[in-house]
Amino acid sequence: MSRIAIIGATGNVGSRLLEESLRRGHTVTAIARDTSGLAARDGVTAKNVDALNADALAAALAGHDAVFSATRFATVSEPAIVEPVKQAGVRRLLVVGGAGSLYAAPGQRVLDLPEFPAAYKPEATAGAAFLDALRREREVDWTFVSPSAEFVPGARTQKFRVGVDELLVDGAGRSWISFDDYAIAFLDEFERDAHIKQRITVGY
Repeated sequence: MSRIAIIGATGNVGSRLLEESLRRGHTVTAIARDTSGLAARDGVTAKNVDALNADALAAALAGHDAVFSATRFATVSEPAIVEPVKQAGVRRLLVVGGAGSLYAAPGQRVLDLPEFPAAYKPEATAGAAFLDALRREREVDWTFVSPSAEFVPGARTQKFRVGVDELLVDGAGRSWISFDDYAIAFLDEFERDAHIKQRITVGY
């Protein structure tokens, strides 16, 4: 089993990644500014680290087989994650992405659609920039995992589709995925290494 460091382990997505990792027998270092809300349990080591403190983050990441990043792009840019990962000597990085950089039609990103909510534009734009920077990265074996347009609490159905750069839409015209099913797809990708240096997306 693998040693996984999760940056942002206390958030909606990071906490699901932690649970799914433990379910599969991996050991986890849960990293966040404040991990006091995490219960002590076997297989988990909690570390209070500010993701913008590069040296502290690199020290926390050292000795792991992989890093999962579940941070907000508007506050934590690509170098803030990738440079400490390199400094720590970790090769594998999987990033919780956004849907805004997916394509709704040829040449048209979701974040550029007229109906895209203005309130989400800064985070989506920063997420697209993070992905663009990753695509220039040569040392780290990264994967950027975009959810569907609606990324919400819901059932753990274990039934979903995996795509690449196009927004996934179900038969009713809805683009969505639950946090728990997303976590399953995320760990599947980690364990299979099927999309190194690529972006994928998950949806129903």
